[in-house]
This record gives sequence, C-alpha cells and structure tokens, in this order.
Amino acid sequence: MSADEGLLLWIEEALAPTGRVTWRRMMGGATLYLDGTVFAIVLDDMLWFKSDAVADPVWDAEGAARFSYARKDGSVATMNYRRAPDGVFDDADLLGQWAALAVEAGRRAPVKRRRTKGTDPA
Repeated sequence: MSADEGLLLWIEEALAPTGRVTWRRMMGGATLYLDGTVFAIVLDDMLWFKSDAVADPVWDAEGAARFSYARKDGSVATMNYRRAPDGVFDDADLLGQWAALAVEAGRRAPVKRRRTKGTDPA
C-alpha cells in the first residue's frame, strides 16, 4: 500500500484556508497533520479521518466504516479512523467540515511520550 500523492496534494490545497496540512509517510501510507495535529491517514486512494468516542456517533450516523486491517495471525484489528464520506472528494467545504471533526478528535488524543533510553518507565 502507498499514499496517493495526488490526493495528498488536493487535501493540502483544499484545507489551506483552514491551516497548514503536512504529512509523514508511515506504514506504506501517510499520516496527515493540520497545524501539527494528526487528523487523517491516507492509504492508496483512501482517506481515513481520526475519530474517538466523542466523534464516533457522528461517524456512525454517516455510515462511515472504521479502519480495520488483517494482522499476520489472521485476526482483524481496528484503529480510531473512519472512512471519509464520498462527497469530500468533490467538495472542499465538505472536506473541511469532516476534517474539523477529525482535528478535534486528534486534539483530544493523549500525547504519546517517547521513553528515554536508560530510564525506568514507572
């Protein structure tokens, strides 16, 4: 899997009035940030918005599927990302509305701290 560069550039351009979109290639795709906050991932030509327990009811009402993938052992894992509604690919304003919901979920997410070598995690 890889991230569709054309999609990444379109998202960056469409959300420019909202803030600065950057991305980082990860796990064959890309993690997207809006002004430094994680708000989406792109795998191939698919856009997945960040979600959480607060935003899940809105995504559920939209019928947006939860991101899932098959593990090496055959089990299925999910992550707190929801498939972007089809309309966002044709409407920058709609993209901005869904991205705003995802940014709020990103802001609510706990900050992950890296452990320093030689320190006790306790």
